[in-house]
Amino acid sequence: MRMMKSLILGAVMVATAATAQATAKSGLPAEKEINDGLLVVAVADKIRRECDAISARLFTARAYLTDLKDRAAERGYSEAEIDSYINNDVEKAKMRMKRNAYFKARGASNLDPASLCSLGRDEIRKQSQIGLLLKAK
Repeated sequence: MRMMKSLILGAVMVATAATAQATAKSGLPAEKEINDGLLVVAVADKIRRECDAISARLFTARAYLTDLKDRAAERGYSEAEIDSYINNDVEKAKMRMKRNAYFKARGASNLDPASLCSLGRDEIRKQSQIGLLLKAK
């Protein structure tokens, strides 16, 4: 009887630990707040690279990225996991698709610098999170 209780208790502990680990960290792709922040950075970065009339607020952008990384760390992700996620080619391609969909939804195109400049000026004027990472030259 004692042996049976020990086996059952052991099985329950293993199942609980596995469930807790899966629940605690479902993976960075599932972290909506962090991915929304990465989208903000991706949009602002593309605008500043394509539009000669707009540049980045580098210190603000760095602070924003540091905050995103800190939030991921608070949720239990290691620096290696965060860096691996950010540098993953598949995840980069997914983010580009999200970024381009963001542009399209606002009448801009990643292939049209003039439309990106217009969008960038709108974001700056609205003082959106994207606009806060940009400045007009």
